[in-house]
Amino acid sequence: MSGRLAQTEGLTDIQREILSTVRDFVDKEILPVATELEHRDEYPTQIVEGLKELGVFGLMIPEEYGGLGESLLTYALTVEEIARGWMSVSGIINTHFIVAYMLKQHGTQEQKEYFLPKMAAGEIRGAFSMSEPALGSDVSAITSKGVADGGDYVLTGQKMWLTNGGSSTLVAVLCRTDEGHPEGTPPHKSMTTFLVEKEAGFGEVRPGLTIPGKIDKMGYKGVDTTELIMDGLRVPADRVLGGATGRGFYHMMDGVEVGRVNVAARGCGVAQRAFELGVSYAQQRHTFGKPIAQHQAIQFKLAEMATKVEAAHAMMVNAARKKDSGQRNDLEAGMAKYLASEYCKEVVEDAFRIHGGYGFSKEYEIERLYREAPMLLIGEGTAEIQKMIIGRRLLEEYRIQG
Repeated sequence: MSGRLAQTEGLTDIQREILSTVRDFVDKEILPVATELEHRDEYPTQIVEGLKELGVFGLMIPEEYGGLGESLLTYALTVEEIARGWMSVSGIINTHFIVAYMLKQHGTQEQKEYFLPKMAAGEIRGAFSMSEPALGSDVSAITSKGVADGGDYVLTGQKMWLTNGGSSTLVAVLCRTDEGHPEGTPPHKSMTTFLVEKEAGFGEVRPGLTIPGKIDKMGYKGVDTTELIMDGLRVPADRVLGGATGRGFYHMMDGVEVGRVNVAARGCGVAQRAFELGVSYAQQRHTFGKPIAQHQAIQFKLAEMATKVEAAHAMMVNAARKKDSGQRNDLEAGMAKYLASEYCKEVVEDAFRIHGGYGFSKEYEIERLYREAPMLLIGEGTAEIQKMIIGRRLLEEYRIQG
């Protein structure tokens, strides 16, 4: 069901080809099985293999490292298509992609040459770890530590909310590295990103590193979300991202900015699917002798839903294009993420209401969407954090003189 909504002007032939290939894949390989896999909380192994073959894991990795060398816009539009099928699948790609982006932007030559070709092929799969059990939004309060010891660093601490914690084989972990920084150095200048390689799976996946198991979630199932416990984990000094300590906070924030465009794209994709389900159900279901789509109350809902789908898509595309053009996009990315996730929740809820009692039945896809949408209000920085960032940036941009 591809209609007029959420079209993107000015795409190249290559971009259009990539997107139509992905949309085909979603229609044939994801939509028919998503709800069943989701209800079983089963990892979509076959779908992931298919995405590897399509080259999606290397979408933004430069061609010299075996990737497709595409833009953030192409990536975001791909994510939008995939989330339309099943949001969890976009989560499997997103953290991988953030780590690849951080390597591309900040890695040493050796790190790029070692990791990026394997990441482009989907052989090495990335995850990204900032949060901890006692902190969510307040990154400066991180307690996980890295201490230099010979040619290694020894890492200790507990991390939380790792998407792909079990299935990944490379985790970018943010730790405090206070040594070598004078007393009173602000926390964000004494953090370091470590590139930690591990086996896939659960339990002690390498000496000093444990992935306890999957966290059971309300939605966003299929993808594994885990803790990560480091207890004397030894990491060689050449696995400090970029080769120098103290830059980790900036690396992570750069990654999250791109991640925010991704979360906006997911909101767009889920909202589009909810609209499709609502508009088609409204034409099939009859009450009072006519399809409910002919009742004005339902037409008003459809009008609002479609407008929100269109607005969210436009803002997401704008934020991606801004980053692609080399400009700062934190304001646009924050706005797009905030708006797309709020609108997504509203469009899903309206589609749910259009379904009436059936929306509550696990046989209907909208039930799954209803449990997935809330994750977007939290992931990659809560709505409240987005508003803080937006507000701060606006005051910088519109500071009154004198």
